[in-house]
Amino acid sequence: MTFQDLNLSPALMKALEETGYTSPTPIQEQAIPIALKNKDVLGCAQTGTGKTAAFTIPMLELIGKKKAEDRQRKVRGLIVTPTRELAIQIGESFRTYGKYTKLNCVVIFGGVKQAKQTSALKNGADVIVATPGRLLDLMQQGFISLKDIEHFVLDEADRMLDMGFINDVKKILRELPKKRQSLFFSATMAPDIIKLSNEILHQPTEIAVTPKSSTAEKINQSIYFVDKGNKRKLLIHLLEHEEIDNALVFTRTKHGADRVVKVLNKNNIKAAAIHGNKSQNARQKALGQFKDNVIRVLVATDIAARGIDIDDLSCVINFELPNVAESYVHRIGRTGRAGSEGTAIAFCDATEKPYLKSIEKLIKKKIKVVDGHPFPLVDVDATIPKKTGRPAHHRNKKHRSKKPQHRRN
Repeated sequence: MTFQDLNLSPALMKALEETGYTSPTPIQEQAIPIALKNKDVLGCAQTGTGKTAAFTIPMLELIGKKKAEDRQRKVRGLIVTPTRELAIQIGESFRTYGKYTKLNCVVIFGGVKQAKQTSALKNGADVIVATPGRLLDLMQQGFISLKDIEHFVLDEADRMLDMGFINDVKKILRELPKKRQSLFFSATMAPDIIKLSNEILHQPTEIAVTPKSSTAEKINQSIYFVDKGNKRKLLIHLLEHEEIDNALVFTRTKHGADRVVKVLNKNNIKAAAIHGNKSQNARQKALGQFKDNVIRVLVATDIAARGIDIDDLSCVINFELPNVAESYVHRIGRTGRAGSEGTAIAFCDATEKPYLKSIEKLIKKKIKVVDGHPFPLVDVDATIPKKTGRPAHHRNKKHRSKKPQHRRN
């Protein structure tokens, strides 16, 4: 199948041809024809399979036709996604594919002042791409109404639940018209995800382009056993001696990401971090510099990195293994996108061996072990540290307790 076979409008085809798209990916080939019939879709697809185009292209086509008939500008399409980075990426895709249409897309997300977003909304929007919190906030202020929504997309549903947005999603659903088309995409199909999809979809067509929680076959995966204290040295060694054009490095914590960036820059390897403690402008600047090859390494936490779409990403490096096996699949899915080849490297110290075991069980394969590197694992008997009570300063009577601060990556 080619995009020509989908009988899309000339405006859409012109934009697709300019991007160099000729043949749809498997998720696009299955989802777009169904969505063009105005039917609901339940899609299970990994990151990097081209699913953004699988819902933006039919939305552009259907809304474009409807608007041509009644010539009214109203919000007909809503795409809800968990992170600001992913919202921005979807907005960019919408503008790329819809550049020759007269449809206007407004992207809204938290972490920045709302003035520019509300101004854009006042100028008129055909489609809104939004994160849940800011969407509800602007709805409550009267800037957004969902009464005319005809096409609704919930993207990255599994991450939406992981981030605790389930109640926000349900509030949004209550404001949507019952008569609408709904598209639901998730990288995994756990029972909670299926339950949520049942609340959103009506007689959906189910699509799964890869086995659940599988990893891309074209990604070359390897593991380095190394002591925790030598991970930074090993990272520098690989970046200096291996053919790695650019790398997305994952850490478990925000502070860990900052420490890695500091060490890399000190060793003349240009790097920057993106995480929840960074402002939206700083995160976008770092991502832009990485895409433009101004910096060679981008260090990120899981939540901040969700939705990053980088063409020709050479390598993903798991500086620390995730304690949730599914996160490993999402991480390495940043390379080897849309069928291209990719490389995924992971560091594993003795305390992380249980995480490695869970990952290999999930992906149903043993990851290739790299021996003979300069920093082999020595402390093989290390164990995961156990909490032994509150630190001394908490036991000090003069110490005043504070409410826990909820942090988001």
